[in-house]
Amino acid sequence: MMRRWGLWLIVINLCGLIALVFALPHLMVAPGPLIPAHASITTNCFACHAPFKGASATRCTACHKVADIGIRTTTGAAVKGRGDAVAFHQSLTTPDCMACHTDHSAPHLVKASRQSFAHALLRPDVRGQCATCHRAPQTPLHAQAGSNCAACHTQAGWKPATFEHAKYFALTGPHNASCATCHTGGDVSRYTCFSCHQHQPDQIRAKHAEEGIRNIENCARCHRNGSGEGGGEGREGREGGSDD
Repeated sequence: MMRRWGLWLIVINLCGLIALVFALPHLMVAPGPLIPAHASITTNCFACHAPFKGASATRCTACHKVADIGIRTTTGAAVKGRGDAVAFHQSLTTPDCMACHTDHSAPHLVKASRQSFAHALLRPDVRGQCATCHRAPQTPLHAQAGSNCAACHTQAGWKPATFEHAKYFALTGPHNASCATCHTGGDVSRYTCFSCHQHQPDQIRAKHAEEGIRNIENCARCHRNGSGEGGGEGREGREGGSDD
C-alpha cells in the first residue's frame, strides 16, 4: 500500500511540475530575467520562442524591423542619446539575431555559441566602408590619412596598427611634414623625395652610379632618416647587393 501511495505521490509531483512549466515558464525554465527593454513580455515566452524550436529570428524581426535597427525604436521614434549606435544590421549577411544577442541575464546552455561582432558578418561589399560606422581619432596624423584605413589597420582589431613610420623613415627635423608632402595624390603606398629635394633624377642616378648604386627609386632604403650619408642599409641596391 505504501509503495502505491509513493508512486502516486511521484506522479502528482511530476504533473504539478509540468503544469507549472506551462503556466509559469518565465519562472520555471527561463535562464534569468529578461533585459529591461523586454520586461513587458516577461510572461509571453512565445513572443520570441517558437514551440519546440527555441528563439526565432523571424519573431525578433516581427517587432524589430531590420531597416530601423539603430535608427528608430520599435514604436517608430528616432533613436536619441546614443552616440555609439550604428546602423550596421542592415548590412549583415544573414539576420541571425541569436548569434550575437541573448535577452536573458543568467548563464545559459548555449553561451559558448554566442559571438561578438566581427566584420566577417558584414556583406563583402560594405566591409571596406569604415567611415560608415567608425570615426577616425582626432589626431594630426589621422586628419591627413583620409579614408584609406586599411593602409595601417586591419578588421581584426584597431590595435596594433600594421605600420610604424619611424621604422622606415623617421619624421624628425625638417621631415616632420604633412603626409601629402611625400605621399602625393593621397596614395600612402608610394612616396617621393622630389617634392622638396629639387634634384634631377638623371643627376642623382649618375652620382649614385659612381658608387655602384643602381637602385635610386627607394631613397629611404639608404637614407633612413633623411640626414644625408649613411643611416640606412648600406650596400642595398649596389652592384652585387640585394635589390629586394
